[in-house]
Amino acid sequence: MIVESLSVLTTIVLAAPLALFIALSLPSLLNRPPSERVTGFLVRSALLTAGMASLGMAGLMAFLSVGRLDISLGSMVVIDRYTFEFKLLIDGVTMPYLILILTLCGITGAFAHRYLHREPGYNRFFVLYALFVIGMEFSALAGSMETLIGAWELVGLSSVLLIGFFHERPEPVRNGLRVWIIYRIGDLGLIFAACLAHHWVGTGSFEALFGQGAPALPDGSLWILGLLILLAAMGKSALFPFSNWLPRAMEGPTPSSAIFYGALSVHLGAFLLLRAGALLDGCPGLSWLVFAVGLVTALYSTFAGRVQTDIKSALAYASLTQVGIIVAEIGLGLRLLPLIHICGHACMRTLQFLRAPSLLHDLHRVENAMGRHLPRTGLHLERLLPSGIRTRLYRGALERGYLDALLRDWVARPFLAVAELFNRLELWWIDTIGGNGR
Repeated sequence: MIVESLSVLTTIVLAAPLALFIALSLPSLLNRPPSERVTGFLVRSALLTAGMASLGMAGLMAFLSVGRLDISLGSMVVIDRYTFEFKLLIDGVTMPYLILILTLCGITGAFAHRYLHREPGYNRFFVLYALFVIGMEFSALAGSMETLIGAWELVGLSSVLLIGFFHERPEPVRNGLRVWIIYRIGDLGLIFAACLAHHWVGTGSFEALFGQGAPALPDGSLWILGLLILLAAMGKSALFPFSNWLPRAMEGPTPSSAIFYGALSVHLGAFLLLRAGALLDGCPGLSWLVFAVGLVTALYSTFAGRVQTDIKSALAYASLTQVGIIVAEIGLGLRLLPLIHICGHACMRTLQFLRAPSLLHDLHRVENAMGRHLPRTGLHLERLLPSGIRTRLYRGALERGYLDALLRDWVARPFLAVAELFNRLELWWIDTIGGNGR
């Protein structure tokens, strides 16, 4: 009875945004999009329904002292000892993050309904918004690598399309492509981790991989699996050295910047590392590597964020600083503190992003009334350094640590060169087989 009740509530949580997506996308395909009033009503109804159902799940689990529940959605492929299964996992880590997702998405949806009033892409925004909510819910509830991969793809696709929301300008489209490339790198880590998990363990279930105690794997295999999961987390959460895509993602509308890169999807990598806590505990060296990545990310984002001149980029780097600290906490073996940190930081950053446009408006009114800029306050330790060093640090921060140039010269260009080489070889082979090479 308990399992059935929780399964029904879980179905409602997942079905509400799916119904919203269908209700908004199908009329658009028929060139008859719903009005703004109808769209706003559907968004509020779907998020309120899903939010109430999630609170019911949490209350039922707490009242009946249910610590964990696995729900199987069926197996995609079963070959010998390999099982590709779609599963949902509901536990003490899932529920706070799920409630956080629905709360912040509901607030942002209500804000966007008015903020994007009469915007030509109004309906397109909410179609992608619904797709994002679906992906985030499945990411929080994922109980297997297969489920998580599908959810991450939905989150990545909706995120990139909303970065390029204002596609009449070239810069949003260009930045959306850059973000998509970084997402692809991180997703490759997750896909390879799933493949190796099936090869070594026979399943991608989180219960087998991240249950009590690390899985029994061959020597060195635990390190490889952990490194691939860390790579996936680095790509999704903009951890160093993939940090510079985060401010580029601010080209989208303010509501999407708030829930994507200020609050929810930027924490997905940290959430994955939190979920893989048992694997990190079984490999202390990997835990210290996670701590180092988080610490370097926090220091780098603080360094680059000090010289940002627009509020969105400054908030993006401030958000990344906290994400780096959260990852460092996970690397130190903490579990409850990072979860609380994620929830608190996500709420604060969402409100900051949503308040940013009106804050700038109020600031300009005050400065116009005063006839001068407001004085800047704060601790500036860099003033203790010699002027020559300060100049070099300032230049490096303006260039964001030259990360873009390094990734372009040492990653992108060699990759494109290899791709071009294979393309020439393929064309030569086709010409030779076709007799045109004589």
